[in-house]
Amino acid sequence: MRTQIEASTVRFVQIAAVLCCAVPAVAQYSAQRDGDVMRLEDAKSQTTVSIITSVGAVAFEMKVRGTNVLYFPFASLEEFKSRPSLSGIPFLGPWANRLDEDAFYANGKKYIFNMELGNVRGAIPIHGFLTATDHWQVVEAKADRDSAWVTSRLEFYRYPDFMAQFPFAHTIEITHRLKDGVLEVSTKVQNLSAEPMPLSIGFHPYYHLTDSPREDWTLKVGAGNHWLLAPNKIPTGETEPIQAFFPNPDAVALKDFSLDDVFGDLIRDSSGRAMVSVEGRAQKIEITVGPNYHNLVLFSPGAGGRGSRGPSNGAPDGQAGAGASTPPSAGGRDATAPDANARGGRRGPQDRNFIAIEPMVGVTDAINLAHKGVYKDLQFIAPGQTWQESFWLRPSGF
Repeated sequence: MRTQIEASTVRFVQIAAVLCCAVPAVAQYSAQRDGDVMRLEDAKSQTTVSIITSVGAVAFEMKVRGTNVLYFPFASLEEFKSRPSLSGIPFLGPWANRLDEDAFYANGKKYIFNMELGNVRGAIPIHGFLTATDHWQVVEAKADRDSAWVTSRLEFYRYPDFMAQFPFAHTIEITHRLKDGVLEVSTKVQNLSAEPMPLSIGFHPYYHLTDSPREDWTLKVGAGNHWLLAPNKIPTGETEPIQAFFPNPDAVALKDFSLDDVFGDLIRDSSGRAMVSVEGRAQKIEITVGPNYHNLVLFSPGAGGRGSRGPSNGAPDGQAGAGASTPPSAGGRDATAPDANARGGRRGPQDRNFIAIEPMVGVTDAINLAHKGVYKDLQFIAPGQTWQESFWLRPSGF
């Protein structure tokens, strides 16, 4: 009898083990497609990241417990798609920020833009022409026990209008990866050309806090210097110690500044990473950049205060600073309407609750300033080689 009881007990344990294994554990991470939107979810941290692949592969939402930490001033995604302007986390390429003429220099040669194509405009072209292109393709969207990610690829060399303006054959891959409530944005650029390719790309992420107005936010800026700008927002080549601009870079009262400013000499940790943060009453966003991002741009127009974005520059409230050309996006969509890529887009003077903390591979106008001998830190990708770097977004207190 005892043997039968023991056998029955063993059998019960075996059945229970099988049933336990048959019930799948709730996955922490998932990656799902909804039309042209990819969504990454981290159930444990209650964080969801949404990327629209048909408009520049822009991450337009990072919701933490239902609150979007990305600034996205549109009533709907359809409104954004009908008239995209810079918001969320747009990619800037094949150059970031401004150029000082309608041409660029590389390897000792001058490449003049074909202004009749319409994807580059203005005497001071700004932000390239990829911010809203619909040529991105999703090449991977997965989740495992450690993270969820989506990789989007742009084969730049396939599009004649792109190559006419920037004749370096290359590909770009952007991977958005969500892990432990932190979003990593990793970029990989492969040079398919026979010559070294100058690299001056970046991102223009817009953030906001919801527990307090902009006037109550505090910045911590991990940089050593501040670049001086000419009236057209092009760096003069001169810098000043950051303390000459932010007397206390670890506790900057944003209300005292109206910013569109370039910073360098980033303060690195042992892994080569640098950090900027913005903090409200309890909410905080930390942006960490890898070693191949050499500069940061801070853009947050205020009603007054010090900075290169002050009212004295003559730009209307809520729009781009002096010299902005608001180029169309190219890539199959009609973005020729005014402000299609302008900083600020539809924002009015009453809507200043955002800050753009922009990771930049080089200083503004890096390509042309390097040719003139003003900028010494321009990065190149050798023929057949690949450049790669990441930045990370860590929200807390939401």
